[in-house]
Amino acid sequence: MLTVLESIKLSEEYLLKKGIESARINAELLLADVLNCKRLDLYLKFDQPLSEKEKSIYREYIARRGKREPLQYILGEVEFFGVKLKVNNSVLIPRPETELLVEYILNNTKKAKEVRVLDIGCGSGNISIALAKNLPNAKVTGIDISAKAIELAKENAIINGVRNNVDFVEADIMNELPSNVIINYDLIVSNPPYVSTKEFENLQPEIKEYEPEIAVTDFEDGLKFYRRISEKAKELLKENGKVYFELAEGQSKDVSKILERHGFENILIKKDYNGINRIISGERK
Repeated sequence: MLTVLESIKLSEEYLLKKGIESARINAELLLADVLNCKRLDLYLKFDQPLSEKEKSIYREYIARRGKREPLQYILGEVEFFGVKLKVNNSVLIPRPETELLVEYILNNTKKAKEVRVLDIGCGSGNISIALAKNLPNAKVTGIDISAKAIELAKENAIINGVRNNVDFVEADIMNELPSNVIINYDLIVSNPPYVSTKEFENLQPEIKEYEPEIAVTDFEDGLKFYRRISEKAKELLKENGKVYFELAEGQSKDVSKILERHGFENILIKKDYNGINRIISGERK
């Protein structure tokens, strides 16, 4: 009989051969999901044999990961800023860097204040839901071009108990917005597709082959959405309203110029834990 420990070791070896980073952790997380337990609980089950059904499911999971399918899609969920979200290949997988964006907004927003927030390119709803959970008086509108993303975001809002103060609308920021989205917001936030067409070809397989292209690249120079959102933000923001963007490495100067060109002031840039300029904000005067 194949035990938990033997399964993990064999799977780790296989994933290492396939070039998977953190192969052991991947193997453990996938097996923990199969056994419906926490990863650390596996260490108390090392001698436990797997049933035929468990072995079959685990082999399928490991084979999928070996083909570079993202771990989060296989598990079907991800944790983001203290909330659990369902994810699938219709949405970008929320990244730790985006948690810094949420944290930065929260640090600059009074919790007791009533705020209207627009999240452009909401995907799974991760930013919208995290803000709504931490700003009890916020009314958040998330928009996305993908109907499947909007459907998933609504489901995530229900799971996390914020459906009453979060609204998700299918809309394309590059075109006319529906009337129920065109209101005055206190802040606009976006983690837009910022990978250029040229850079897209060099991405790791997990991103390039599995995550939705429209959530990753703008099919141009990586700055298209910053230009468009900055332009529209002037119309959508209240006076002294703020816009917050997540940035790719090396984009801070270009995006700063875009914001200045559209009349934004008090432009601030925040680095991530690796010293990369990751977040930029500007104020409408």
